Amino acid sequence: MADKKPDNCLKKGGSAAVIAGRLLKDGKRSLTVAFAESCTGGLASSMMTDIAGSSDYFVGSIVAYSNDVKMKLLGVKAGTLKKYGAVSAQTAVEMAFGVRKKLSSVIGVAITGIAGPSGGSFEKPVGTVFICVDSPKKRVVREFHFKGNRTAIKKRSACAALNLLIEFLDS
Repeated sequence: MADKKPDNCLKKGGSAAVIAGRLLKDGKRSLTVAFAESCTGGLASSMMTDIAGSSDYFVGSIVAYSNDVKMKLLGVKAGTLKKYGAVSAQTAVEMAFGVRKKLSSVIGVAITGIAGPSGGSFEKPVGTVFICVDSPKKRVVREFHFKGNRTAIKKRSACAALNLLIEFLDS
């Protein structure tokens, strides 16, 4: 289960990025991960690469801020964007699957949302974020609603992605 405070990137045993890295390179499974980030603009990837030795498991990332990049580089379908929008569980799933395939990684993590201060709607207010973690054997996608300014929402989203990755790896 994700932390009740998803913006908390410090956990028992170290930072969420350190713990995720430890789980990824666990001797029994030696996994790789790639990120597709929209609203976080590469922040989660930056947190992962702040860890010395992260090149053992972190393949890379694609910052797909525009819908064109989501479609051209990640393979998100135009129909998905039209029907569900860029900020949706469906788009997050296609982003995670797409980055996993594009960068030849075992696991793909995608983050898409509305960091604000504008861009929200009644159905999807500012702070609405979808995160997906995808692998060949399983997939998890979650919706979050964060409060705060743009910077706070970006940080909470990146931390929530790392926490969801840990949960995914721990299950």
